[in-house]
Amino acid sequence: MQVDLAPLIFELCTIVISAAVLGTLFLYARQPIILAYIASGMLIGPSGLAWIRSSEDITQIGNLGVILLLFLIGLNLQPKKLISLFKESAFITLGTCCFFFTGTLIFALAIQLPLIDALIIAAALMFSSTVIGLKLIPTTTLHHQRVGEMMTSILLVQDILAISVIIFLNIGDGGNSLLLAFVMMLLKFAALCTLAFLGVRHLILPLFRRFDVIQEYSFITTLGWCLFWAELSHQVGLSYESGAFIAGISIAVSRVSQAISVHLKPLREFFLILFFFAIGARMDLSGSDFYSLLGVLFGVMLVAIKAWGFSKAFRLANEKPTMIRELSARLSQASEFSFLVVYAALNANLLSTQASMFIQTATMTTFIISTYWVVKRFPTPISIASHLRQD
Repeated sequence: MQVDLAPLIFELCTIVISAAVLGTLFLYARQPIILAYIASGMLIGPSGLAWIRSSEDITQIGNLGVILLLFLIGLNLQPKKLISLFKESAFITLGTCCFFFTGTLIFALAIQLPLIDALIIAAALMFSSTVIGLKLIPTTTLHHQRVGEMMTSILLVQDILAISVIIFLNIGDGGNSLLLAFVMMLLKFAALCTLAFLGVRHLILPLFRRFDVIQEYSFITTLGWCLFWAELSHQVGLSYESGAFIAGISIAVSRVSQAISVHLKPLREFFLILFFFAIGARMDLSGSDFYSLLGVLFGVMLVAIKAWGFSKAFRLANEKPTMIRELSARLSQASEFSFLVVYAALNANLLSTQASMFIQTATMTTFIISTYWVVKRFPTPISIASHLRQD
């Protein structure tokens, strides 16, 4: 039976054209282009003009951008360096997450949300965005400076915690089942790392030594390696992103890793546009209520709380003042994992509609404010100001 691809092609064409048009308008207005992608999702998505009737397919395609993003990060991190960074950032990450969790929980209880809603809200909003954080930092800073290395390690530890929260929501009964699931997750992660490094040593590197003069071969082989481990990770109960990151780290020992990261960057950018579009398309403001307004208010507060919390933590870790200011701003938003926590909690019938809207509006508010803050004050690849535009 022939599959009709016309609707999918129409949606992709509509998304790219709308993103280009709004991106142009935003740049003329000297606004961050990332927000144009989110705005285009809200405008033509299911809750807007409904030119895109469902955001689910676009969301799945857009997640490829996140997978490639994590793969490229892994490509530029040597395993020994990563272990050293994890040791430095673990206490900072755990301490700040506990602080943000407590502050959010107190606010949620103060506005008279039920305890279960308040706990899920606190868990959803204690993380920072891997995608926005890494999208807005220059590549040179990300891979070769202390700011980029520290931010990467903090975000990766947060991702592990976020996956744990989603596992907990899917299990629902806590106790020994949660502990067992967490231990199994760590064992699976360790097993995948071991297999990936063995695969690179005995399969990928010999193939590269024989055929790396053909650039297309290096490109398709590394992309296949990334997607293989992403899918395998998903199949064993971890996230696609975890598998992609493992694939990237395993292949970072190869001399061609830097060249590969350059070739994959345009592909990553395309899928990230779809990712940000999907974020906007999933926002249904028609169901807004008083708690949605409170979510916007708390989103403003959360950016300040996170910036203050991270600055205190980095100061206790004796980091440089200039680095403290920049890192605190770059990590001041909520995470895309907030949306995943919402969906997991709704599927488990643990979250009310009011709490769901609170989380989504708070998250979107932090995205907007922190993006403006970073783009206007610090070097980014998408800055309007020429002295701040770096890649």
